[in-house]
Amino acid sequence: MSLGWTKHGDGRHVGPGDVVAPDERLSWPRTIGIGMQHVVAMFGSTFIVPLMTGFSPATTLFFSAIGTALFLLITRNRLPSYLGSSFAFIAPILAATASHGQSVAVGGILVTGIVLAAVGVLVHFAGAQWIDVVMPPVVTGTIVALIGLNLAPAAWGTCKEKVVDGAIVQTCDNGFRAAPLTATVTLVAIILATVLFKGILGRLSILVGVLVGYIAALLLGEVSFAKVEAADWFGFPHFVTPSFEPAVLGLFVPVVLVLVAENVGHVKSVAAMTGKNLDDVAGKALFSDGLATTLAGVGGGSGTTTYAENIGVMAATRVYSTAAYWVAAATALLLSMSPKFGELIATIPAGVLGGATTMLYGMIGILGARIWVQGKVDFGNPVNLTTAAVPLIIGIANFTYSAGDLTFEGIAIGTASALVIYHGMRAIARWRGTGQEPASPASAPAAAGTTD
Repeated sequence: MSLGWTKHGDGRHVGPGDVVAPDERLSWPRTIGIGMQHVVAMFGSTFIVPLMTGFSPATTLFFSAIGTALFLLITRNRLPSYLGSSFAFIAPILAATASHGQSVAVGGILVTGIVLAAVGVLVHFAGAQWIDVVMPPVVTGTIVALIGLNLAPAAWGTCKEKVVDGAIVQTCDNGFRAAPLTATVTLVAIILATVLFKGILGRLSILVGVLVGYIAALLLGEVSFAKVEAADWFGFPHFVTPSFEPAVLGLFVPVVLVLVAENVGHVKSVAAMTGKNLDDVAGKALFSDGLATTLAGVGGGSGTTTYAENIGVMAATRVYSTAAYWVAAATALLLSMSPKFGELIATIPAGVLGGATTMLYGMIGILGARIWVQGKVDFGNPVNLTTAAVPLIIGIANFTYSAGDLTFEGIAIGTASALVIYHGMRAIARWRGTGQEPASPASAPAAAGTTD
């Protein structure tokens, strides 16, 4: 199809029951307004990841914008999507940074992107049906859930003890414990915003809660603007050169499975809302996200994924025009070119982040359960029950295994165990005739967007 758009009706109105298709647009002023609304929708979640992992918010936004533009080009404007930071990367980034430094974490993101792009090529030529066979809802839901639950200690935060004037003083510089009052205000604001507001504002409860928490932190003197004042108004983001350490690659490979589920889920969600069959675009979507994540890994941005927040905007407006996403990408790119803006985002204090991540990490865990519900997973079947039970404990307790220079932690071990247990038990049960054959793996991938 052409990369242009036809005007929907008079370009000013969307009638009751009407849908503005991906290849249509409203008038440019309205398209620009909706595009900027998409930036607001992705804003809170996209910035939480770099703030949690110590990455540059401006660099993450830069590669997010570039990745979105590439996604639209490769899918030929058939699949509206914004590519924001994936929450699935938080745990491996934190672990890799703590043990080997940020450049190694960036290298892990790059490798993840390459693997995802390769999966995209395979899906494009072989079809997406094998994904449902290898990763049925019980497996996908378990992997998503264990990633969120594995992050629970990070939401609480870590503290260090030091001796001051002969007394032992405990200092906490991250998570909920860094500033419990501010964190509580933030968390309560997120919860209330979810039920107090209608429409798009209710969908942006995380962003609303962060703003309320930020104001509380300002009043409590927890925010410093020294770096904001010193930063330039215009300039390129700070780029980080990747390096590679085989010992940490096992932390990142499981993320590929989550990104596959998220992208396929996004394709199916948009198809359901627009009434168009988009199965043939699934491979291109995976390849595009893989390429975007690879580029982010080249320069120090966080890995990307399709965003559920922007699905919410489309559902609220009934406007699926990819023209609006080009506006969103351009707006994000311009914002990323302001170091002062990046430093302003970086002033969000630890207490605010602790409150927000308490909700976000829990949401990732519950997204896994949502996949089980949507896939109608029968936990009366011992194969399904065991597939979920064992990996969840492995992920929550963060089991660790070292083999020479390679170290595998809870997410990697849990992901591998989910796949091995499900397919292994199913094969043995069929061979011995001892188990209840699970229902055919229904196509119910992760909810579109961030586990995010």
